[in-house]
Amino acid sequence: MLSGIHHVAIICSDYPRSKSFYCDTLGLAIINEQYRASRDSYKLDLALPDGGQLELFSFPDPPQRHSNPEAQGLRHLAFVVESIETAVASLNAKGVDVEPIRVDELTGKRFTFFRDPDNLPLELYEQ
Repeated sequence: MLSGIHHVAIICSDYPRSKSFYCDTLGLAIINEQYRASRDSYKLDLALPDGGQLELFSFPDPPQRHSNPEAQGLRHLAFVVESIETAVASLNAKGVDVEPIRVDELTGKRFTFFRDPDNLPLELYEQ
């Protein structure tokens, strides 16, 4: 029935800061950006190289969400990378703190975590 993930939607607390992070730091391309005056909200559609998308929303005073990885709800968002060392080096060069690289005990693949400006846990998972 399902054939893939079309997009993931993220609500941010500081739109310019998050837009810069996802576009400039992570290198995602803008598909569409619009300001919705009736909601005092931006909606930014971002393209991932595999055809998936991220939607970045801003709303006035959004409530904070628990960020513990074991809390109910979305645990984290994982991005596939070809070389974990290259991706980590790129993030470090842009001032992003990245956890030490680990190995998935079930798959043998290498992965690590970092956080977006709103403390959302993001994962890099090597192909």
